[in-house]
Amino acid sequence: MNIVTGSTTALITPFKNGKLDEATFAALIKRQIDNGIDAVCPVGTTGESATLTYDEDRRCMEIAVEVCKGTRTKVLAGAGSNSTAEAIQAAKTAQSCGVDAIFSVAPYYNKPSQEGLYQHYKAIASAVPEMPFMLYNVPGRTVVDISADTVIRLFDDLPNIYGIKEATGSLERTIELLSRRPELKVFSGDDAIDYPILANGGAGITSVTSNLMPDLKSELVRLALAGNFAGAKAINDKLFPLNKVLFVESNPVMIKAAMYIAGLTPTLEYRLPLVAPSAENMKKLEAIMKNYEIKGL
Repeated sequence: MNIVTGSTTALITPFKNGKLDEATFAALIKRQIDNGIDAVCPVGTTGESATLTYDEDRRCMEIAVEVCKGTRTKVLAGAGSNSTAEAIQAAKTAQSCGVDAIFSVAPYYNKPSQEGLYQHYKAIASAVPEMPFMLYNVPGRTVVDISADTVIRLFDDLPNIYGIKEATGSLERTIELLSRRPELKVFSGDDAIDYPILANGGAGITSVTSNLMPDLKSELVRLALAGNFAGAKAINDKLFPLNKVLFVESNPVMIKAAMYIAGLTPTLEYRLPLVAPSAENMKKLEAIMKNYEIKGL
């Protein structure tokens, strides 16, 4: 099984006049490739997957696969839903598009038990047994936490489940998982703590900030995985103010605004119920962005 690790970017989905801006999306992916990112992640939660149509989901995956073809950059696509049947369909769509691996966010709103989470993920992973599969735990958004016991049970029982994107904000959770299953691939899902997760044995990151700063984020991961923790920490510290401001409103509100301010997207559009950030937060973002060199398209 050819798993995906390293630096990965939770791609935004650019819109133009309410529709997927395919040309800009392709250009953003090429920029990620050019700046050393190991894998791009289309149609994750940062990509506003909850409000994309099934056709848009497929098209985003197709574009990512097309642009990454012939490069070293892989495609780790989102395939999650609060409906198990819909998540299975998303996983099968991802497989048919030729992505390298998938990750699946915990089912939101339903608040399933740990047994429900186990059965949910077992059903999805079993539907695409040849597809490398990552869990995605973000209780701040889904209101349910995939416990360490459930993660380990899934890892032990389903051969294609190889890792988890951990966005609990808890270093203790990462340490617990890796102390019990050192071969589990744990990704940082919180930009501010990428360095400490990698230093504690993490295998990669899935970053929001790397939409804007793929060069620094890919270098941070490269240094950490090579054992240069001082160099990785220096980059993590440098990025802290930016990481902080990008989450003052619900993701992906601020990262899409940052991409627009930087001239990386020609329009600033969201899918309702998301709207543009407040004027005050836009000013904060503009001020902080002036401290960074942002590479263009």
